[in-house]
Amino acid sequence: MDVFNTADAIARIKAGPQGPSIGAFFDFDGTLIDGYSVGEYFKERIRTRTISVKELVTGVTAPFKGIANEAEFSQLFKDLIAEWAGNSEDEVRALWQKLFIERIARCMFHEAYSLVQAHMQAGHTVAIASSATRYQIEPLAIEYGIEHILATELEIKRGIVNGKLNGEPLWGKNKAAAVRGFAKKQKINLSKSYGYANGDEDIDFLSTVGLATAVNPQKELQLKAASEAWPVLNFDPRKRAPFKAFAGTVGAYSAMTATMLAGMAYNRFYKEPRRAADMVGTIGSELGLALAGIKVNILNEHNLWRVRPAVFILNHQSKLDFFIFYNIIRRELTGVVKKEAENVPVIGPFLRMAEMSFLDRSNSKKAIDALQPAVDRLKRGLSVAIAPEGTRSYTPKVGRFKKGAFHIAMQAGVPIVPVVIRNAGELMWREDATMRAGTVDICALDPIDVSQWDPANLDDNIAAVRQLFVDTLADWPTETKTMNDSSLVN
Repeated sequence: MDVFNTADAIARIKAGPQGPSIGAFFDFDGTLIDGYSVGEYFKERIRTRTISVKELVTGVTAPFKGIANEAEFSQLFKDLIAEWAGNSEDEVRALWQKLFIERIARCMFHEAYSLVQAHMQAGHTVAIASSATRYQIEPLAIEYGIEHILATELEIKRGIVNGKLNGEPLWGKNKAAAVRGFAKKQKINLSKSYGYANGDEDIDFLSTVGLATAVNPQKELQLKAASEAWPVLNFDPRKRAPFKAFAGTVGAYSAMTATMLAGMAYNRFYKEPRRAADMVGTIGSELGLALAGIKVNILNEHNLWRVRPAVFILNHQSKLDFFIFYNIIRRELTGVVKKEAENVPVIGPFLRMAEMSFLDRSNSKKAIDALQPAVDRLKRGLSVAIAPEGTRSYTPKVGRFKKGAFHIAMQAGVPIVPVVIRNAGELMWREDATMRAGTVDICALDPIDVSQWDPANLDDNIAAVRQLFVDTLADWPTETKTMNDSSLVN
């Protein structure tokens, strides 16, 4: 049995056969996400007090029963989905989309996302194969760009869930059969295909492919992996951060808060808000990141200093980005932040002192008006940091870019500097409360001159800039990627 790391697994994918005749099959619960999505469903039902007594009993007793075979799992599943009867398919889909946004996305394994992307870059046919329902899987599959889902299907009559299954749950031998059937239909060579799963019930499924990998394996799967010399991947848990992360987070926020208070006190005595803001940005971010055990590795750091003032744009992944950007830009920096931050104790007064622009995303007219101060500050010599996605991503996928940052740069006559953050979300994801120790990789791309951009072609130019982020994340460079004139539409 070989114990791999993610880099080893990706290297194996790159070195292996390419193209759509090679399959890559991923289990969902426990493999793409940490834990079980149905657990988040029960938590939501309990929280909203909509759970029935029968459903509660089924959910509470299920983990202690022990599932011996496909028939027992099928009965348990039927007992569960019987409670869904009478809901429209749209309602069920909307519920799982809500759970994905609020609960499940934070549990995804970032290592698994990297594997999915590696298989896609190899042109493989990627599919999720799971005993979960399609509605549990779809939100993540859409975000990851996975087209094929092999799942337990519900019976739908005239758009209404009737509480019955359409076929049997894809558990145990049933999942293996579904994979074989899909492979035959898609003309996939299973002997050269990949499979990833964590559960003992997935042994049959993994045995259908030539390149099986056990992910955080349960006991029987661990033994099977050893006997078959299957590689083992152990992903870092996402649902619960280690105590060190909690302690480091407290230290980081305490350091930044103390530095903000010191900066505002300095400004009160000496009336030098810019020097005070720069002091907070430099000292507070450096000390905060150090206490959290986070290092910053910058590729092409010279691009952060080549042209100033500038509009620095970043792909927004977590609350950690605030620390990161102050840490790498350091001085003469302001930004555009959401309106809600203005009323946060300590942070709000500091942001006002630092001349941040507050964006009211609920009012497009006010949002546009909020950008003008940023233009004025650029003309005064301050740089502006902004996330063109507008909000933090649910997955590492780069979201759609909005136009505000580009309008600001064009009006102020300054360049755009793309700053690509690779893995901040792994250390602190969108809804995480804690920072995990580690290294954040950053690539500062060449400044982009927007002075000659034709407003009629703005959408195409913004799409080209966004593609730079996508390409850089897909193929992390060892030197700068230059966006030359041929990549823009003027």
